[in-house]
Amino acid sequence: MDLRLLPDAPTDAERTAIDAVVPHDLGSTGERRDLLLPAFHAVMDAVGWISRGALGHVCERLQVPPAEAYGVATFYALFSVTPRAPRIAHVCDDVACAAFGGDALCAAMEERLGAAGEREDVTWTRSPCLGMCERAPAVFLQQADPDADTEAPAHAQIAPADVDGVLAALGGADVPGPDPVAAAPQTGAGAGRTNGTRPQELYLLSRIGVIDPADLDSYRAAGGYAGLRRALTVGPARVVDEITVASLTGRGGAAFPTGTKWSAVAGSPEPDKYLVCNADESEPGTFKDRVLMEADPFALVEAMTVAGIAVGAHTGYLYIRGEYPAAERAIRHAVDAARHHRLLGDDVMGSGRVFDIDVRRGAGAYICGEETALMNSLEGRRGEPRAKPPFPTVAGLFGKPTVINNVETLINVLRIVTEGGPAFASVGSGRSTGTKLFCLCGVVARPGVYEVGMGTTLRELLDLAGGVPDRLRTILLGGAAGTFVMPDQLDVPLTLEDTRDIGATLGSGVVLCLDDTIDMAKILRRIAGFFRDESCGQCVPCRVGTVRQEEALARIVRGREIGGRTTELQLLTDVDRVMTDASICGLGQTAASAVRSALQLGLVGEPS
Repeated sequence: MDLRLLPDAPTDAERTAIDAVVPHDLGSTGERRDLLLPAFHAVMDAVGWISRGALGHVCERLQVPPAEAYGVATFYALFSVTPRAPRIAHVCDDVACAAFGGDALCAAMEERLGAAGEREDVTWTRSPCLGMCERAPAVFLQQADPDADTEAPAHAQIAPADVDGVLAALGGADVPGPDPVAAAPQTGAGAGRTNGTRPQELYLLSRIGVIDPADLDSYRAAGGYAGLRRALTVGPARVVDEITVASLTGRGGAAFPTGTKWSAVAGSPEPDKYLVCNADESEPGTFKDRVLMEADPFALVEAMTVAGIAVGAHTGYLYIRGEYPAAERAIRHAVDAARHHRLLGDDVMGSGRVFDIDVRRGAGAYICGEETALMNSLEGRRGEPRAKPPFPTVAGLFGKPTVINNVETLINVLRIVTEGGPAFASVGSGRSTGTKLFCLCGVVARPGVYEVGMGTTLRELLDLAGGVPDRLRTILLGGAAGTFVMPDQLDVPLTLEDTRDIGATLGSGVVLCLDDTIDMAKILRRIAGFFRDESCGQCVPCRVGTVRQEEALARIVRGREIGGRTTELQLLTDVDRVMTDASICGLGQTAASAVRSALQLGLVGEPS
């Protein structure tokens, strides 16, 4: 390719970092755009920003035009193309943290370090949800040290965080790792607790607190790799049939039938196919996939192997959220260990089957949770959704048939393969089968991830977490793209069908409880601000609509309505209708869901 490269030269540190992740011999394939994100991460990890020299060297090595590479680098929140402090604390001020210490922590950081982004040595910035909602407030440290001897920066999570602890960590103090057992109250000391009507049998969470997540032998002793062994015995067609009979639906929010996806890709005559695990968990209030990856990483590796072999894929990509350093380390270790013991690679378990996993780190873009935006990101492009059709099962990653499932969906596969589809489908009914993980946070006694059978009521779920909170005002169900439900709706069964009947959704499993001390108008404005910031800007309804929605809510919060409250509420209704009907992807289509439900329920007061 005839490229017009930048004249700037990289520093030695930048060159070394880039060359460490880009193969020295790319062969005759030419452009390797798919390595753009790993290369940019390497530069960020080494020096803290992407200079023109670093950008140019990346483009030369990967044969990507600089203008296109620059467009990618500026798309993601964790990348910077301008100099900035090498040590940054990202402080969550989203809905699950803001009212529970996040705003106060931001104020304390500003008092100690000045305005966000002001200092050149260490600084801080506000952040959307960091996926540590069960122990708010949360902080993610993004650190680079060009003079350090280590190859990787000390990325870390701190939760619950306080200003002294954050400043100490920025100064080099050790940060204790997360305790995933504490994030799953039904495990450990809470195991065997009932909700008053039925025993809580755990499947997805059964190994948390029981195994050492870093020890393959520990995982095997707890039944690990029985699923893959049976899958290899019965064959791919039987595995796909079992998934279909189980009526497993996607657990990331869309609830699409998993068997339909698998059948389409497995039946494709195309020889090259891919499996993608969507571990870019970024929905505000959601942290279940993080807990699974930190506490039971081998289960995800095994489940991906089962899925990949079942659909005929030789390569699986695990796209993990950039703000999940502990989960990434656990997953990379599990992949390496599985490969070492021939549970991945050219001869999986001696079966002659070929399957391997490539772990890729996201870079801070909520939109990449949308399946086609995620594929664009993996290919080294801006994370913008694609028009559908064609659907990923026909033309997905690199234009090949692709199955995309999230972490919780895939780990369910292990139970289905070992116990059979009918056993899984015996829990729940209709399209709502099996068990489901819910993320409880806010004003609950025991926040964390809970596993219950589909059909458990919302009240029964809250009982597991310590009971219905005092002075409960409302519950945000399904996340920022979900809806609010009221205290008189607590007896709704948690199924796709029953929640739909009350105008709600299970979404990604968020259950954020809010009491009457919370300013609902500010909560709604933060949700609107989240969608404004996270819109990729590709389509006009979403790009303009999310801004207009946030502006109207800002005026309502400040008491400076234009034309009165009634006029502003009508504007919100009109914007909602346009975004829902005309946006290209689910982000724009659901950006007004929570606001709409809050207005319908009167949670922001009567119009003036």
